[in-house]
Amino acid sequence: MSTMHPRRLLPSMTSLMVFEAAARTGSFGRAASRVALTQSAVSRAIATLEQSLGVTLFARAGRRVQLTEAGRIYAEQIGIALDQIRRATTAAIEAPGSPAPISVATLPSFGMRWLAPRLPRLFARHPDLAVSFAARVAPFDFASESFDAAIHFGDADWPGTGSDFLMRESTIPVCAPQLLREGRLSTPADLAAHPLLEQSTRPNAWQEWFDGAGVRVGALRTRPKFEHFMMLAQAAAAGAGVALVPRFLVEPELSDGTLVCPFEISLQSRHAYYLVYPYGRLNQPSFTMFRDWLLEEARTYRE
Repeated sequence: MSTMHPRRLLPSMTSLMVFEAAARTGSFGRAASRVALTQSAVSRAIATLEQSLGVTLFARAGRRVQLTEAGRIYAEQIGIALDQIRRATTAAIEAPGSPAPISVATLPSFGMRWLAPRLPRLFARHPDLAVSFAARVAPFDFASESFDAAIHFGDADWPGTGSDFLMRESTIPVCAPQLLREGRLSTPADLAAHPLLEQSTRPNAWQEWFDGAGVRVGALRTRPKFEHFMMLAQAAAAGAGVALVPRFLVEPELSDGTLVCPFEISLQSRHAYYLVYPYGRLNQPSFTMFRDWLLEEARTYRE
């Protein structure tokens, strides 16, 4: 049996980085900008890689390129490997004993109203831990992003990840206090006569709330939609209508009277908040520090 030469199994780092950039962007031109090479250099690097592997990674049609099935599978694995190399290098150049920095994607409103106020306790416990946060609304591929974890609302079904339950949410209607002073909200059914503000990823929330309140309403009219809950709450506070929001996100406004809850009828979510992460992160000490703290905070909040 012939043995494949080890060098063929270890392509150059440059060619792998070029390939990863082209696979991620779907364009040799955009990949060239990312890796600071010319487009022709990118094309040559990928052709050399294909020749070395004996595999066609991209199908070419004029100026257009598209990953082959073999290229797609290779890109997924190379992306993971390069990410591990980057993290290992970061850890190696950090000060001895200092935890490696981690990056967490979070839902904007959750990050602003639940996570951020609790962070002083994290940094008091781990003063050398460096954590960066970025807003993300939709799930993404960890292999093509630089995040160690994400806060996710939905089911524990993010492909290729481990997950930890954080909490469910109780959603309530809120509005500007003027609506109550005007006496136009006597019963839950009265809400249907007002603009019902909607969170764009939860189009059925109001219908579910009316069903839970035992109110029969016809087809609800087209409603203003907002991507983020805090935009929704601000619109409600300004008198634009009634919003359906998780209670924990508007506790400050409820306390100071900026918003009021006209009816204490809550919609208990079937979904929940989860911490999701690639399984390999469980071997990363800095991530374990963050994870243990977050699960403790969520457990305390639920109790």
